[in-house]
Amino acid sequence: MTYETTRRTVLLATGATGATALVAACGGGGDDSGSSSTQSPTGDGATSGPAGRVLANIDEIPVGGGKIFKDEKVVVTQPEPGQFKAFSAICTHQGCTVATVSDGTIDCPCHGSKFRVADGAVAHGPATQPLPAEKITVEGNSVRLT
Repeated sequence: MTYETTRRTVLLATGATGATALVAACGGGGDDSGSSSTQSPTGDGATSGPAGRVLANIDEIPVGGGKIFKDEKVVVTQPEPGQFKAFSAICTHQGCTVATVSDGTIDCPCHGSKFRVADGAVAHGPATQPLPAEKITVEGNSVRLT
């Protein structure tokens, strides 16, 4: 007799232990090392605290522009002095990583899409969807990814 393996069969066969492992695997993706601080990607030795990992110091994000963090797939902008925004660095057109932030836009090198630094909205296609917002906090002089 031949049986077809389906997702339901696998889930039923794994039982509670497998389901627990599946739920744990779909969790937050945080650092399992038990350490609450990691080195900043900027290499400045800054560490993360309870509010998330430090991406940059606020003076590293130019007013009217921004900075791309490729490893985190995030772009942080400062449309107005003291106003910080964050967006996905993945273009909504074909999934390329944006490459530059200039003249008030976040620019994708693949097909020329441009997004506004203030809200991630499409400024120039072919993209038709805005860049999704990401969560950051600004504490003191640090911009943290939350």
